[in-house]
Amino acid sequence: MKIEDEIKVSKFSNEWHRCTVNILYTYNWLNNELEQRAAKEGITLNQFNVLRILRGQYPKPATNNLIKSRMLSTTPDISRMMDRMVTKGLVSRCQSGGDKRAVDLVITDKGLKILENLDEPMLMTDILTNRIREKEAIQLSTLLDKLRG
Repeated sequence: MKIEDEIKVSKFSNEWHRCTVNILYTYNWLNNELEQRAAKEGITLNQFNVLRILRGQYPKPATNNLIKSRMLSTTPDISRMMDRMVTKGLVSRCQSGGDKRAVDLVITDKGLKILENLDEPMLMTDILTNRIREKEAIQLSTLLDKLRG
């Protein structure tokens, strides 16, 4: 569906304005879809992202700073999110051997299981492969890379 029909607008100032609105609208649509999929496993999209980062580090531990530097979206308080994830049993926390002020974080078996359950749904291939061809996906990624410079 065209962005004009989605948001009930008859005209944009120019094509760059239309493009900006379309990117923002699509981001929110994708974000909402992914949040709903993560919620089926009792986690948020940011928590899913943290679990992916920790799985990539596994079995080596990660620090809050490493996680923060690799997040897809900015998260103001990683420490609080880690507290919630430790409480849920998704992440274990222990004192860092090298730096007494730092804490090491490792994904738990429960966290790994949740990721295993979400791996396929979070790729959104059920939607994407039905709506755009692979060549179009490559083209879209290339254009988005170009946009970011």
